[in-house]
Amino acid sequence: MLDLRLIRRDPDAVRAALARRGESDVGALDRVIALDVRRREILPRLEGLRAEQNAANQAIAQAKKSGEGADDAIARMRAVAGEAKTLNEELATVDAELTPALAQLPNLPDASAAPQDTVIKEVGDPWTAEWIRDHLELAGPDRIDMERGARLSGSRFAYLRGDIARLELSLVSWALDLLGEQGFEPVIPPVLVREEALYGTGFLPDTEQQIYHLPADDLYLVGTSEVALASLHAGEILEDLPKRYAGFSPCFRREAGAAGKDTRGIFRVHQFDKVEMFSFVEPTRRATSTSGCWRSRSRSCRRSAALPRGEHRGGRPGRERGQEVRLRGVAAVAAALPRADVDVQHHRLPGPAPGDPLPAGRPKAKPEIVHTLNGTAVAVGRTLIAMLENGQQEDGSVVLPEALRAYGAPESLAPAAA
Repeated sequence: MLDLRLIRRDPDAVRAALARRGESDVGALDRVIALDVRRREILPRLEGLRAEQNAANQAIAQAKKSGEGADDAIARMRAVAGEAKTLNEELATVDAELTPALAQLPNLPDASAAPQDTVIKEVGDPWTAEWIRDHLELAGPDRIDMERGARLSGSRFAYLRGDIARLELSLVSWALDLLGEQGFEPVIPPVLVREEALYGTGFLPDTEQQIYHLPADDLYLVGTSEVALASLHAGEILEDLPKRYAGFSPCFRREAGAAGKDTRGIFRVHQFDKVEMFSFVEPTRRATSTSGCWRSRSRSCRRSAALPRGEHRGGRPGRERGQEVRLRGVAAVAAALPRADVDVQHHRLPGPAPGDPLPAGRPKAKPEIVHTLNGTAVAVGRTLIAMLENGQQEDGSVVLPEALRAYGAPESLAPAAA
């Protein structure tokens, strides 16, 4: 949730930052500004009315004490009380609208983040051989069984079987080892969470149409382990930062409105597995910020995790443009999440370097909201597609990445049975 003080201080800069993020509708920001202005108009007027009420009460008491008539003072008090009641009701309405309106605003991108949908780099040429096949043809129904998945759960569910199941497990193990070398602790988090976890990470209110809800238990299935990881330290004060986690979990998305768009096979399904990077870092305070430093490290880690012919967009033979394999969560920027209720004990007084003990008698500064960084390390299903389609041979077999063989992946997949 954005800081109102930031919006008040420079609304044009906030508007420009939202535009860089791709937010073309500035109505939500204008609504927040209007509500905040009205709230700040009401508060001093209410203070003035309270002072007038106190003065009127004193005048009534004095008049009664001296035996004088108090009708004028009573009339004035009633008028003041009526106006105060009206303003209090309006203030309650403004407050009830301001918080949800503020929650609609996304975090602002870091100044170093590229604008939304900017192409950073393209490598290689489209693969247009006449014999190319898609991942379903290469795997065959014996290895990616969409028909039985649909029979069990409906469209866009699949059984992954045999060598494809082994390939997924080897990919996850390889990714967790790679991230472990960079200091990310492996975590398998719960996938059922309460509403506040989704609200704390900005998925509510906004993407209700994409989320599976279990009304009987008032729980939600997560669409990414980011939701659970962000709440790992909820309500805590952290003194040892950064804390980095690699979360592996099934993810669930209704994909409402996505009918007919990339829905063949396992590219856009309702259930998939993913390895997510998540870090709690110091709040940004300088141009060479801690948040920025760890953001760069996360990007480097994603590049290290790249598989042949594809990084953030995996090349798919026969397609003019690659398709998304990994996301740069929250625009790959340091994103403060006050809703998630995680604080950092931050020493702002001059003297000791970060991490050094505070001198005796030196008070600690008030805890501040930590920054968080997240990014997808491996979206498993989409990476499987990239490996199959980019490793395919003319005879229908698939050569698999050598790096995965030590984790139990086969060297290659035989052509699918006719």
